[in-house]
Amino acid sequence: MSPLNPKKLLLSKWTAAKPENKEKHFIVTKLIEPETPDNPDKPCELIIIEAVHSGNSRTIPWKELTDTTKWLQGWK
Repeated sequence: MSPLNPKKLLLSKWTAAKPENKEKHFIVTKLIEPETPDNPDKPCELIIIEAVHSGNSRTIPWKELTDTTKWLQGWK
């Protein structure tokens, strides 16, 4: 897998390696920027990822997407 850039994750598509509750395909819907006024250039640490089937959202650290035992890039 190529290295991920957190600033380019918005609207990217992901497949859960082990789907639960028929939630297999996901889209990154929001990047959560850190609230640090002293360092506004600090990259995001968390993302909101939404299941296409159910619309359920969850907040996860964006680096979790690099774990291929949990997530696969694109819809497979």
